[in-house]
Amino acid sequence: MLISIIITVKNEAKNMPHLLDSLLVQEKPWEVIVVDANSTDDTPKIVKDYESKYEGIKFISYDQTRGESRNYGVKYATGDTVAFTDGSCIANPFWLKELREKLLQGADIVAGKTIRFGFSGFSKMGRVKVVHKGGDASFPTCNIAYRKDVFIRIGGFDPWFKEAEDVDINYRALDSGAKLVYNEKAIIYNIGSETFSSFIKKSFWYGFGRKELAIRHPLPWSKYDLLGMLRVRDGESWWKLVRLAVAFFGYLFCIFVGKKPMTKQKLRKAKISQH
Repeated sequence: MLISIIITVKNEAKNMPHLLDSLLVQEKPWEVIVVDANSTDDTPKIVKDYESKYEGIKFISYDQTRGESRNYGVKYATGDTVAFTDGSCIANPFWLKELREKLLQGADIVAGKTIRFGFSGFSKMGRVKVVHKGGDASFPTCNIAYRKDVFIRIGGFDPWFKEAEDVDINYRALDSGAKLVYNEKAIIYNIGSETFSSFIKKSFWYGFGRKELAIRHPLPWSKYDLLGMLRVRDGESWWKLVRLAVAFFGYLFCIFVGKKPMTKQKLRKAKISQH
């Protein structure tokens, strides 16, 4: 089973060598398609250097939203399966092997275990799960694989979204009857927020995306674990409550801008840059 790994990046020069090196040792067959959103650092140079040295790595320039860029990358994919990760990630050596194993056993979608590292206060907090038709739609796109025919059948990522496009596609996949399984042995290490300002921005856009999701899929509150959102569990950090508070402002801001995703022009006027 050939797996096409799609990575969307912007200004990830510091992290790209670590990610690409971790992908080179994965169980074959695979191909890596890096979709760059007009980076202003050395990201294109680094990826093109790997492209020239190693078979199976392809660089593409395409400056759109994450969802649109991932869809664009899939157009170049020759594999039967498309796996997604991000420029701020490092793959465990057995990542693809574990994804492939579950796909060969009949899964349509396989989500892996994402371990965040960095400042522990920002990293040790769980996802706010969205349960739909018995499945968890909130698995992040930095560690997930789709059978390409399923991905195409449900229409890929919705370009309407600025945020939360990963929850949306999982939600629609579960809605279509696709089989999503979790494999905790398919591990991706994700670099968490390294600064306070980065943490605040990500928290804001997290809340913004959840409102976008509520617009697309009006969800009853029963879909959310409300007590879990407020409870600081063992191993978690009190920064979880800070994230929740900031995310609430992002949620309100999405309402303020007209209950629809902002254009880039509105984003500039608001003087808030996306992460």
